[in-house]
Amino acid sequence: MEKIIELLEEHNTWRKKCINLIASENTMSPYCEKYYVSDLMHRYAEGLPFNRYYQGLKFVDQIEDLAQKAFMEHFDADFVDIRPISGTLANFAVFSALADRGDTIMNLGIQGGSHVSHEQAGAVGVLGLKSYALPFDEVNLKLDLLKIEEKILELKPKFIVMGGSVITFPQPIREIRKICDQTGTKIIYDAAHVFGLITAGKFQNPFEEGADLITASTHKTFPGPQGGIIIGKNINEKLQKRIQSKVFPGVLSNHHLHRIPPLYLALREMQEFGDEYTSQIIKNAKALATALDKAGFDVLYKDRGFTESHQVVVNVEKQGGGDPIAKKLEEASIILNKNIIPGDTDNPSKPKGLRIGVQEMTRYGMKEEEMQKIADLITAVAIENKDTTEIRQTAEALRNQFQKISYCLG
Repeated sequence: MEKIIELLEEHNTWRKKCINLIASENTMSPYCEKYYVSDLMHRYAEGLPFNRYYQGLKFVDQIEDLAQKAFMEHFDADFVDIRPISGTLANFAVFSALADRGDTIMNLGIQGGSHVSHEQAGAVGVLGLKSYALPFDEVNLKLDLLKIEEKILELKPKFIVMGGSVITFPQPIREIRKICDQTGTKIIYDAAHVFGLITAGKFQNPFEEGADLITASTHKTFPGPQGGIIIGKNINEKLQKRIQSKVFPGVLSNHHLHRIPPLYLALREMQEFGDEYTSQIIKNAKALATALDKAGFDVLYKDRGFTESHQVVVNVEKQGGGDPIAKKLEEASIILNKNIIPGDTDNPSKPKGLRIGVQEMTRYGMKEEEMQKIADLITAVAIENKDTTEIRQTAEALRNQFQKISYCLG
């Protein structure tokens, strides 16, 4: 057997044994996977439906048009682009449509939860934009609205990116919208992590609160194929066309057509099962956070109930830091990631925190009882320093009980 095939099979077997708590991942349903592999994998489509640069797309045009209209209707939007093949490329297209090289923008800052694409190290820096972090109150662990108003009025940024990579609670879009109205500043809500929660009506609705555009990934709390999406409401046709041109030919050519049927089907699944699924996600996140807190971990945002999303954020500085703890947990078949948290000033590769997400294990049917068991396993590794071989056997035995995906069609 070819080595690469052997490695792939080993990976597939291993990950089905693991308790996956990566906050940026999920698993498509078998129904969606069935329509992920098709002839569309081999085809090319530059441009928009019914206005292409290639022939052979008479069915593709209809498929993409139906999917796009389904998202527009669901979000009561006047603009949707499902072509970005990642959330980062969705951000890249929107950022470049709203600002030119040398312009000023604002974001949450890495400590406030922004994604790397919002920062100088990512798309913002590549585009030559000047970025400033929204002032953050590190004592109360939330945005400082008084200082934010001063900064927005001073800097007059072209746009502000909210949402982000670490997002446990709704953010003050309404309040910031009132300030931005004075400066003509657009608000982009990066819903990559909470897109599924928003789709099901279980998180803040960015449009209702004043956001101009939503960018998102389609594979986190929204359990579709990996990819990106841009949604706009009350934006003029000129800006719509500018964003479309930044998607193609700006940041991509073909947009991986095989993603589109399962993307549409994932939306159908969320329309039918999303209320139950996302409600359980939030219950599980709260249950896990509470159990970890009782076990002695420093779980952030305790005074606010820990979380209202799929994420739990833990300061494990006392246990040795995010990097070594994440590695030890992987040895025990518990997969999560180290993460910068508010107050981190050290090397970002060795942060104090862990970011935990429960959306994938929830989709496999785990509930509050299993969250307690997972907390016990994490405690055994990170606080009690038990042998990871022994804990791995227990973790894999638990995971083995949950192999069938729930909340899905077919």
